[in-house]
Amino acid sequence: MAITLTYNGTTAHISDRLQWTDEYAWSPVDQATAYSTTGALLVDVAVKQAGRPITLVGTDTAAWLSRALCDTLRAWAALPGIELDLVLRGDTYRVVFDHAQGSGFAAQPIHKLEDGAITPELLYLPTFKFIEV
Repeated sequence: MAITLTYNGTTAHISDRLQWTDEYAWSPVDQATAYSTTGALLVDVAVKQAGRPITLVGTDTAAWLSRALCDTLRAWAALPGIELDLVLRGDTYRVVFDHAQGSGFAAQPIHKLEDGAITPELLYLPTFKFIEV
């Protein structure tokens, strides 16, 4: 089952071999503590409504993306505030690119490239940084 990313009716099919690196690094519980003027500990706890980070990283040959697909994804990431539907492990997440953590989408070529050797078929290892909204 491939990971898909859909924007405005167009779906990008991405390898299912991307690693969700922060899957268990986020908690929906938010907590703040402070001391009152009497010295008592005040604890405020709430459930976050959104904001879960989803970072997907290509780590092996099965995660490679073509340069043509990378061009499309880079163009999407350059559109401020767009919302996309991410299907990951059978679940659908409404996400935006996380530009606060650098680039919301990045890709590294799997080989060193000469300027004249760039074609749409070249392969890249991707990294996606999303925030669930």
